[in-house]
Parts: sequence; C-alpha cells; structure tokens
Amino acid sequence: MARSPDDPIVFFRAIILRVPSGRSNEQWISQYGSSHRHPVNRVCHTLGIPTILLSGPIFIASIFFHRLWLYALALFLIGWVFQFIGHAFEGKPPEFFHDWRFLFVGVRWWWAKIHGKA
Repeated sequence: MARSPDDPIVFFRAIILRVPSGRSNEQWISQYGSSHRHPVNRVCHTLGIPTILLSGPIFIASIFFHRLWLYALALFLIGWVFQFIGHAFEGKPPEFFHDWRFLFVGVRWWWAKIHGKA
C-alpha cells in the first residue's frame, strides 16, 4: 500500500534518511562503515550515537522541566566523547570532517548495525 506524502514516515524517510547526492543509502552506510572498522570504535559509536539521540528529547522536555537541560547536555557531550575516543582507536578522523552530511549517516549506520545490516 502506498503511503501519503503527508504521512510522517514518508516525511522522515524523505528528509532525514536521504542525504542529497547520487549515492544510495547502502553506499553511504558502506562508506561510513569503512571508517569504523576497529572494534573499539564500533562499540563507542554503538553507544555514543543513541546517547546523542537521547539527548534531543530530553532537551525538549527541559522546556517543561527546567533542570533536565543539564542531563541533556551531559548525554550529548558523553555521546560525542565516545565518538572521538572511538576515532582515536581507529586512527582516522570522523567522516563528517570531510563531508558534513555524514552527521546524518551515523544514525543510519547505527540503525543498520542494530538490525544486523552493517
């Protein structure tokens, strides 16, 4: 069954999951994965990416619960520390240093990884 363009899932896939270029989703994830081969880096990213993602909703909730922004900030920073520690083990800089679009590919790599596809 085809989904309506107003469907939130269609919007998510069109805006968030697609990074403008001639590459497929699999090609983006493959290139991202090529810079994340060291086991410590993979573990750091497996923990760091969802930690960064979790900080977003907590930050939004801090509008109503004012002290939550501290927890959101802590989670955000801890997630990024994991990322950079992983890259220290990898011996390569993060892909987004070369192409900012890789900031969005990391989430897709993590999603593929937890589903056994990366």
